[in-house]
Amino acid sequence: MIDYLNKFRLDNKTALVVGGMGLIGKEVVKAFALAGAKTLILDVQDQSGSKFVKEMQSRGYTVTFKSFDCSDMKKLNNNYSVILEEHGPPEIFINCSYPRTKDWAKSSFKEISLESFQKNVDIHMNSYAWLARLSAESMVDNKINGNIIQLSSIYGIVGQDLSIYKGLNMKENMTYSTIKGGISNLTRQMASYYGQFNIRVNTICPGGLKGHMAGKKDSQSLKFVKQYNEKVPIKRMGRADEVASVALFLASEGSSYITGTTLMVDGGWTAI
Repeated sequence: MIDYLNKFRLDNKTALVVGGMGLIGKEVVKAFALAGAKTLILDVQDQSGSKFVKEMQSRGYTVTFKSFDCSDMKKLNNNYSVILEEHGPPEIFINCSYPRTKDWAKSSFKEISLESFQKNVDIHMNSYAWLARLSAESMVDNKINGNIIQLSSIYGIVGQDLSIYKGLNMKENMTYSTIKGGISNLTRQMASYYGQFNIRVNTICPGGLKGHMAGKKDSQSLKFVKQYNEKVPIKRMGRADEVASVALFLASEGSSYITGTTLMVDGGWTAI
């Protein structure tokens, strides 16, 4: 009889989590580590990263941290190559990073500048694409049956519902939809090509999550949460751990015949 529960273990697997100190990334690290993976965090949050690693190690989990800035495009190729040389190619690679410029909040069609648009596409979509490619090529070179997971969004699949911003100081984001749409289709292209090397590539598309809002100093307003909840079938926002659980599924043998998919974790947002 097949040991179904064991399919979701990651024992003896090496996992690399870019943006592992972010809202989603931190929960992904916990999920992978608890499932037995040797997990390496790549992030710019050195102080909090070191503290988190000590906490996880004290509980018996194999988690390490390496300072890494995915928005440094001029050094991206070299810096990531050094990571791969030092730690070896990962069997599981997931990108949870959210690089953005300081003027990210001014990305509406009316306010955005060409310079800001180009910069954000470069440091976000292009860094996602290039890191995924470098990881995949490293897996091919080392004959690893690897697993690559990208983070997109509901707004990489559908347009923004502007009614949830009614009465709020919030606007549509031209750049975000461009970036996330690109990431979603890159996954399909990579799955098509790297399948011959037994490398699976998938995308997770979360809906709105509880937590800090990117590009804004304050947290989500109660009015926004109420208006969002009214639109989603499950009538609530998601949690980061709910995304991490899906990442664990995609990273495991439980999803061994899934590649090139865009998995919605959105409470039914894109179903209607």
